[in-house]
Amino acid sequence: MGILLAFAPFIVFAIVDRLVGTTEGLVAGALVSVGLLLRDWIAPGRIPKILEIGTAILFGGMSLYAVLGKPAWSVIGVRLCVDTGLFLIVVASLVIGRPFTLQYAREQVAKEFWISPEFIRTNYIITGVWALAFLVMVIAELALLCVPDIPRRAGVIAIVLALVGAVKFTGWYPEHIKSISKP
Repeated sequence: MGILLAFAPFIVFAIVDRLVGTTEGLVAGALVSVGLLLRDWIAPGRIPKILEIGTAILFGGMSLYAVLGKPAWSVIGVRLCVDTGLFLIVVASLVIGRPFTLQYAREQVAKEFWISPEFIRTNYIITGVWALAFLVMVIAELALLCVPDIPRRAGVIAIVLALVGAVKFTGWYPEHIKSISKP
């Protein structure tokens, strides 16, 4: 559940962006991001996570730019920026050797498994699947932005399938690994 809550700023952004406006959506996403960070700093035994820190920086920076710069962004253009930022956060977590899912998985798994090569490999794979899902989203948004003849529905379907696939895989894969690892 923790990993899904980490995506709350993106969900809030999408809803507020659609109902009220882009700048308001970015500010709402930034506020939710900061709220998640504060929760992790204040709650005993919790630490801020890579995804939540990156998300706060992403939405905070984009909010400042939207308020101070007053850019003329299209809806797809802003979503492309947000999703590209999300993709880069996830890829950066892989590059620095700390897949973002590892921090969430450690909240659900006994400490003795944290250094297990299987546990770490599983998190690299799950994070890679999330990176792939976000890449699909970026490509779909780029296509919608650059090729006006593509039906908007096709981009939306690609984005939804990518997200649903990543969520399902995240739930399925650890159980699958456990089932094939048992003697």
